[in-house]
Amino acid sequence: MSVRKLKPITSAQRFRVVNGFDAITTDKPEKSLLVPNKRSGGRNNRGKMTMRQIGGGHKRKYRIIDFKRNKTGVPGEVASIQYDPNRTAFIALLNYQDGEKRYIIAQNGLSVGQNVVSGREGIAPEIGNAMPLSEIPLGTIVSCIELRPGQGAVMARSAGAFAQLMARDGKFATVKLPSGETRLILSECMATIGVVSNSDHQLTVSGKAGRSRWLGRRPRVRPVVMNPVDHPMGGGEGKSSGGHPRSRNGIPAKGYRTRSKTKASNKYIVERRKK
Repeated sequence: MSVRKLKPITSAQRFRVVNGFDAITTDKPEKSLLVPNKRSGGRNNRGKMTMRQIGGGHKRKYRIIDFKRNKTGVPGEVASIQYDPNRTAFIALLNYQDGEKRYIIAQNGLSVGQNVVSGREGIAPEIGNAMPLSEIPLGTIVSCIELRPGQGAVMARSAGAFAQLMARDGKFATVKLPSGETRLILSECMATIGVVSNSDHQLTVSGKAGRSRWLGRRPRVRPVVMNPVDHPMGGGEGKSSGGHPRSRNGIPAKGYRTRSKTKASNKYIVERRKK
C-alpha cells in the first residue's frame, strides 16, 4: 500500500492576504463628491520633517463623507458600495429622492437598492438608519456616534467597529465603546444602527514591503539598533535589550497612563478601558 506524501505548505499559503472587497459594487467614485488631497510627506509649512515614516504612496482624492447625517426625513437609496483609500471602512453612495448625492460610512449588511433614512422621530432602528440615542432600543449595536449634538460622528467609525447601547438615565445614555470603555453620552447625539463594514480589515497581511509603500508608509527602524543620541533605547554592545520600552520622547510604552487626571470629560467615563 503506497502512502501519498503531502506537499509542504508554502509561505504564500500560510499567510494569505485577506480582503473583504467582495462587498464592493463599483470602482468609479462620484466625481461631484471628490476633492484634491495634497500630501505633506510628514513635513510642516517650513519643509521640516515633523512626522517620521511618512512619504510616497499612491495618489488619492478625498471623498466627502456625510458624518452629520443631517438630511432628516428624506430616504436615500444605496446606489453602490465603494472602497475609500482614505479610511479602513467601505463607503456607500446614497441617491436621495430630491436628487442630492452623499457618501456615508457603510455598515455590514448594507446592500444596493436598500433605502436608509436619518431623523429624530418615527425612524425604524434598521441597519444604516441614523437616529438619536434616545430613540434607539436598549441593547442595540450602533456605530458612527456623536459626542456633541450636531458635531458629526467621531466614535466607532473604523472598519469593524461598533458600540452597544446599555442604558439610559435622564438626558444621558450609557454606551459601551469598542475599546471596552463604558461612558455617558448625551441622548440627543446621533448614532447609526449596525456594525461598520470591512470587519476583515484586521486580518489583512500585506505580504510584501511594497504594499506598505503604496499606502505612503516608509520603513521603520527599531529603537534598539539606534544610537543613544537618537532614542532612549539605543546604544550598547551587540544585541542589548535597550532598557524599558519607551517612546522617542521617553514616555513608557506599556501600562503608563497618559490621560490627564483633570480632563473635563473624565466625569462621563463610567468604566475605563481594559489594559
